[in-house]
Amino acid sequence: MLTDTKSIYLLYINALNAHNIEALARFVHEQLSYNGKLITYRDYQDMLVANIQTFPDLHFNIDMLVVEDHNVACRLAFDCTPQEPFLGFKPNGSKVQFSENVFYKFRDGRIYEVWSIIDQAALADQLERTSAGIY
Repeated sequence: MLTDTKSIYLLYINALNAHNIEALARFVHEQLSYNGKLITYRDYQDMLVANIQTFPDLHFNIDMLVVEDHNVACRLAFDCTPQEPFLGFKPNGSKVQFSENVFYKFRDGRIYEVWSIIDQAALADQLERTSAGIY
């Protein structure tokens, strides 16, 4: 079993990039905090499945990565084509480029806390906001 947080995180990203959702169970606790809200692994899995459905060409590109003990800070860069509305933006058939700053806490080699900030300004520059926009 891997105990090195960086190696575990890179394997997690590889599983995401392979769209291997079932493999994520080995990286995520049964309950975790996501942006301060307690959710289940199934909730987290469903969120990732929805992201892949929205962006069939979704690929998690690590732009910056800092790992200290059991904490991970990462800037993920995306260059993908939305097929469904995302965060209140409707797709226009074009690729979009945006980033996510995400922080993880690991315990026993698995994620138990996530803080995610998506660059919605970049999306706003490239897509039209739907009437159900999230601000």
